[in-house]
Amino acid sequence: MKENLTFDFQKAKEFFLEEISFIASIYELKKLIENEIESINIVDVRKYDDYIDGHIPYAIHIPYESLEEHLVMLEKHKVNIVYCYDYNCKLAHKAAYKIAENSYPVKVLNGGFHAWKKMNYDTIKTSSDD
Repeated sequence: MKENLTFDFQKAKEFFLEEISFIASIYELKKLIENEIESINIVDVRKYDDYIDGHIPYAIHIPYESLEEHLVMLEKHKVNIVYCYDYNCKLAHKAAYKIAENSYPVKVLNGGFHAWKKMNYDTIKTSSDD
């Protein structure tokens, strides 16, 4: 079977430009934490037990299931960087859609918590009593 060799370069260009505009890399988030933490909110949408077992420093926990009732925890003058488990998890994308739908600036962390841990960056464990 012969592949279709027609390729829409303009569509590809638009797609990748749009994608990089709304995806934050692990390195980008690390730099923002170090230099511009006041300009972002980091939002962990994983389950509570996973959040307390380890999360990215400065992350607030808003489980995906209760995101809509906790949108007031976000700020419209900051970029809200959302993450979930890993590359296969789409909770962050679903959350980002809801956040954007409510007129908050938002990006998704590429690779989620797994990619952050893989880089051996700091993580925070929280007591369930906190």
